[in-house]
Amino acid sequence: MAEYEMGKIDQKDKPDKKREELKGKVLVLRDLVNYADGTVASRMIISRKAGNITLFSFDENEGLSEHTAPYDATVTILEGECEVWVAGQTYQMKEGETIIFPANVPHALSAITRFKMSLTMIRE
Repeated sequence: MAEYEMGKIDQKDKPDKKREELKGKVLVLRDLVNYADGTVASRMIISRKAGNITLFSFDENEGLSEHTAPYDATVTILEGECEVWVAGQTYQMKEGETIIFPANVPHALSAITRFKMSLTMIRE
């Protein structure tokens, strides 16, 4: 599983030409991040002091190891299926479903099939 520290994503409102090009357009989120064989790929589409929105693609059998974050986050599955663990509970998730990871609560996820997700992190 990939080691990914959600609390470490912070671009300090830094302008990014690729992110700026997305503004004011109709987007299909799952099309904005591609699969990469044997790994997890990501693309941040909004980065602000108040929070981030990042898109991820996971190859089959990839995932994020158990961790916590200091603020709430939502995960929405854009394509495929995964298994999610939150505070010891296991959930099977598929396209169109969303879960909220509470602040400071252990959570992890793993691909059942290749899948894509949107992660929205809101800071206090």
